[in-house]
Amino acid sequence: MNAPAAAPRQKNVDFGHIANRVALYAVLILFSVLFIFPFLWMLTTSFKELTQAMQIPPQWIPSPFRWQNYIEATQKIPFWKYAMNTLYLCVLCVGGTVVSCALAAYGFSRVNWRGRDPIFAASLATMMIPFPVLMVPMYSIFRSLGWVGTFMPLWVPAFFGSAYNIFLLRQFFMTIPKDLTEAAEIDGCGPFRTFVLIVAPLAKPAITVVALFTFMMVWNDFMGPLIYLTDQNQFTLALGLQHFQSKHGGTDMNLLMAASTLVVMPIVVLFFFTQRTFIEGIAMTGLKG
Repeated sequence: MNAPAAAPRQKNVDFGHIANRVALYAVLILFSVLFIFPFLWMLTTSFKELTQAMQIPPQWIPSPFRWQNYIEATQKIPFWKYAMNTLYLCVLCVGGTVVSCALAAYGFSRVNWRGRDPIFAASLATMMIPFPVLMVPMYSIFRSLGWVGTFMPLWVPAFFGSAYNIFLLRQFFMTIPKDLTEAAEIDGCGPFRTFVLIVAPLAKPAITVVALFTFMMVWNDFMGPLIYLTDQNQFTLALGLQHFQSKHGGTDMNLLMAASTLVVMPIVVLFFFTQRTFIEGIAMTGLKG
């Protein structure tokens, strides 16, 4: 005698959960459109003719596509010279920030020394001081040193650390088990060797986040070059774009958007290729949420 066939399982559909997910994705898509709108406008305008770029209401799809805008934009200003100046500052600032902040954060997190916690609290307090308050005294110091008109005021401070990045790295170093560093010390490693051989390799995601933050900050920095640079041959891309706009009286919007797209693209490409490490590093340093 054959056994009766098993009844098909009834699937309970949670319509409330589905409705919540649909509403959540709709809100996320709406905000994504709002945030990407300026970028799309810049991108489409960079391919338009001047008359089409000034057209109201705007025409989103260029007709025809004017690829020459990018060539003309790089010829109106010494674009590649500005790009090399910006890249030069980025390399120096990223290197200086990573080395100085990592060593300081390790000293604040794993090395016991007198006055460590009060000095760390004092360094955090410097984050509360806005840049306009420091701008005049810093300019006076750099002018007395004869550094105004050179790149030095823009990259030398990076080798003395920043409170935010030190705090970021310290939070990550605190999560590394002490057994690892203590075992290295028992084997004869000093604090510096322990940091180089044990801690730094484990802290690659956090160090990568600090490097990316610093690169983006220096790449987009406008105020620093505006204050300290006086020679047009030393201009960075952010300052060069402003010079391009003022030089042409706000006209040639299509060329300005083409130059702006070229400036923004390295940041977008860099984030595209490093987003996994970037998000992982932010999550591991406790900055998410």
